Amino acid sequence: MAYSRQLAEKQENLARLMSPLPVAQWLTPVASEQSAFRYKAKMVVSGTVERPVLGMPPHDGVPVDLCACPLYPASFAPVFTVLKAFIGRAGLTPYQVSRKRGELKFLLLTASSDNGAMMLRFVLRSESKLAPLREALPWLQKQLPVLQVISVNIQPVHMAIMEGETEIVLTGQTVLAERLNNVPLFLRPRSFFQTNPAVAARLYDTARQWVDVLKITSLWDLFCGVGGFGLHCATAETRLTGIEISPEAIASAQQSADMLGLRHVDFQALDSTRFARQRDDIPDLVLVNPPRRGLGAELCACLDRMASPWLLYSSCQAQSLVNDLLMLPSYRIVKVQLFDMFPHTAHYETLVLLKRAG
Repeated sequence: MAYSRQLAEKQENLARLMSPLPVAQWLTPVASEQSAFRYKAKMVVSGTVERPVLGMPPHDGVPVDLCACPLYPASFAPVFTVLKAFIGRAGLTPYQVSRKRGELKFLLLTASSDNGAMMLRFVLRSESKLAPLREALPWLQKQLPVLQVISVNIQPVHMAIMEGETEIVLTGQTVLAERLNNVPLFLRPRSFFQTNPAVAARLYDTARQWVDVLKITSLWDLFCGVGGFGLHCATAETRLTGIEISPEAIASAQQSADMLGLRHVDFQALDSTRFARQRDDIPDLVLVNPPRRGLGAELCACLDRMASPWLLYSSCQAQSLVNDLLMLPSYRIVKVQLFDMFPHTAHYETLVLLKRAG
């Protein structure tokens, strides 16, 4: 499908889903590059230890190798080539789903769009191959000095779950540095970050522009991740409270705030719904960036009752977005913009600004 048609269909889909809601202003969708935009690879490892295949799991018995996938930057392919040799050198037997045997399940590779440095995560079934992996690691680091952060995640469950709770960092460096719009961001192995940094930069910058004209003095950033939205929207005088369930992400957000010299900042590793329910102060703006399931009835009811003057909602799932907006009857939609974070798929990101009615 032609990319222009992809974008048009996504906009039509969003408009159709939001048809029950009055929108004061629709803005032009933000397009993406059509290739080399994806700075995160999640590769299923199959095949054999001598001939590993990195890509999609076997269908009809044949795995699909995605090492030459044009969604990735050109820098990824040579890394995959070396990793295939490393798998054999370290004896990391690919996991066979049908037989429930083997150790290496996934390779997760993330690159910084700012400096090209990379973070590599091995997802293993157990710690049984940890010692030979450590022993072979100097060879890998010599071949690929670009790998600044290397870790092992232990995922023992025989299910389609990408990662487990145990993360073992094998390098002295534990953080991958990223920078979008001159805002430093720090990615740790289990931190969430957008796969398309160029469009993410446009998304954060748009949020900053929308918030700047509101002249707010306080904001909550719920589901803040590593702090991208809040750090873009806060000024030196803004009282910023960032809430995220992941302590790793909160540590990254605080590191960025310190580097930016933001002093009126409070990042906490908490559940966003529980946090909002227990507070009695009202910020000028609440910024939310929930996972695909959305905010849910309890948090929507809490936010609607709390009566903050402004809400800024970034959504990666338009249907859950609409469900949530229908549960915020005290707000009207000021403007909506689509960001094509995921070209060649049906997915997209939506940014919505809402104002308290009355």
